[in-house]
Amino acid sequence: MFGRGHRWPECGERDQHRIYVRDHPGTEPAIILMHGFPDNVHLYDRLSPYLSPPRRVVLFDFLGWGSSDKPSGYPYTTDNQVGDLNAVITQLGLGQVVLVAHDASGPPAIDWALAHPERVAGLVLLNTYYCEMPTLRPPEAIWLFSTPVIRSVARPVSRMLGNWLFRRMYWWQVGRFIRDADVRREFVPLLYQQFDATPSARPAFFRLNEDLLPTVRSRTQKIPKLKEFRRPVRITFHEFLRGSELFLIPGARHFVQLDEPEQVARLILAMPRPGSTPA
Repeated sequence: MFGRGHRWPECGERDQHRIYVRDHPGTEPAIILMHGFPDNVHLYDRLSPYLSPPRRVVLFDFLGWGSSDKPSGYPYTTDNQVGDLNAVITQLGLGQVVLVAHDASGPPAIDWALAHPERVAGLVLLNTYYCEMPTLRPPEAIWLFSTPVIRSVARPVSRMLGNWLFRRMYWWQVGRFIRDADVRREFVPLLYQQFDATPSARPAFFRLNEDLLPTVRSRTQKIPKLKEFRRPVRITFHEFLRGSELFLIPGARHFVQLDEPEQVARLILAMPRPGSTPA
């Protein structure tokens, strides 16, 4: 079962696996905040207080991440993350929703939106990706574990050297994504702790890296559907999502929800309703 309000930790089920969910009460349509990898719900700790109240806000960890189950041998893929999102929406009985995707949660959010356009009150894309684009460049750590030949060397080396190399790489890469030193010191450990936990988030990290390039290639075939999408969209993919609005946040880095949570909240709360004229 899923819980309402601040009765955490609450978990829902997808098949036999448990998904960790935070459900803040408020007015609807609900805002669903989704993390990428290698992140978890803590990515939105600074943003969610600016959204709820007044709005209902739902956060969850995808399977393999944070406080959700991390089943051994599970096929951690974008397609299965679409199923995680659908399970959360279905079990909470949500009607229309505003989907907020960051980084690698972009593809599952957009896939769900394309499959259920009538259920989408808005789509907010924060520094994410979907299809092949000339300017798309993965961060160094993601490139290391997602490039087929390179990852065949990187993964055995990371296992051989144990936690030290992985932790150093993580803290360096993720630390670069956060602008302010005090926020960096607080949140990098919160985001990293899932990798030292037992079970660890590492299998999900490695498997989703393997799935990254096939996901981008396959979603390129969906560009015609993107061009037909008519729900309100903010932040990115201005080229493919007609009628979308592009907003730049000067000074913010990759984790805009940590660097400028109040500005990001204003953009989300000011989303136009479907069929209305954008503000």
